Amino acid sequence: MKSSFLFPRIVAVFSILLSSFFMSSCIKDDVVDDYVNPEIRITSITDSLAIDSTFQSSALYFNNVGEQVEVEVVWTSSNDSVANITNSGLIKGVGIGTCTIYSKYVNGEVEITDSFLIAVSVKVTVMVVTLEKSGTVATTSSYPVSGSYTLEVQGDDLLLTFNADYSADNSLPGLYIFLANNNSTTAGALEIGLVTVFNGVHSYLIPNTGINDYGFILYFCKPFNVKVGQGIIPPN
Repeated sequence: MKSSFLFPRIVAVFSILLSSFFMSSCIKDDVVDDYVNPEIRITSITDSLAIDSTFQSSALYFNNVGEQVEVEVVWTSSNDSVANITNSGLIKGVGIGTCTIYSKYVNGEVEITDSFLIAVSVKVTVMVVTLEKSGTVATTSSYPVSGSYTLEVQGDDLLLTFNADYSADNSLPGLYIFLANNNSTTAGALEIGLVTVFNGVHSYLIPNTGINDYGFILYFCKPFNVKVGQGIIPPN
């Protein structure tokens, strides 16, 4: 009778200890701070424009936790005699020369901007379309994560490919990969999926996602919501 009474207690204690072991193995010395600097990101640019032709630019605003928020963006040109721009981001070539196009959002006393340079000429417009970005991922914890990657446009989708130098620790319980605009949290992030390849070349197809939509690749120990690695997606 006594042994049958103690057995459920022993199982419960063992389960708690096992959970604590995995949690401590994930967490270790990691500290979570989900603040990031608010950001305006221009997502469609052109480096040149013909006189009297137009180009529609666009921008996204991300708040201090990396969430995309609809705000009223102010567009300006450094030289309206070269190119002017409407409140909706429509640029028109006016005269030969170069100027800078600015996208701005004023949040209280803080002014957040992004910009790009444009040249206006009598030639046909040449648009800059970002089709590929590359970078590296690295560990942010005691668990190894490293390697280079390429992010490519595939129609309306993205293809994230890790190269032969990629390596990740396969001992973590529930290692997941995300795209995010906040490098400290998966809140508001796009979950790509469970990591099942820990060495060498492999790819993820990410449906209906633009190449400028996110700024980070994150690796999280999902059961305990702890970051173990990251990569920065370069801007345009």
